[in-house]
Amino acid sequence: MKVCGVELKGAEAIISLVSYDREAFNVPECRKHTFTISNASAQEAMTEFHFAFSKLMEDYKIEAVALIEREHKGKAAGSAISFKLETAIQLCGLPVQLMKPTAIRELCKRNPPQVDFEVLGLKRFQQPAFEAAYAFLNGKIYGKL
Repeated sequence: MKVCGVELKGAEAIISLVSYDREAFNVPECRKHTFTISNASAQEAMTEFHFAFSKLMEDYKIEAVALIEREHKGKAAGSAISFKLETAIQLCGLPVQLMKPTAIRELCKRNPPQVDFEVLGLKRFQQPAFEAAYAFLNGKIYGKL
């Protein structure tokens, strides 16, 4: 199963692809690590984001998206733009699992990823997206999702 982990920060979607096949985790190469939207109030910009994200998911044969859930209120609340990006991702036609940061930590604690991000070809800023996808796959394996 191939999963795309997504972390939304402001007007940016940071992604990491993770697959699980034959009892092994793999991080496939990906042509894009971030999607940035310049003008979220423009319909064209949102349409371009939706198309680009959908096309990437189709090209890499992604089966599900693990999206880090953001708070709706309070100090750590997500921005309005990030919620628009979430909606565009949810409309891509793939199953989208919103994952609470506490659930991600719990699932990663159960089976910690033993990885060096540089060896995998991941950037440091992709770590939360990777952990979301990894936790999603662990949740599927252990029946926690």
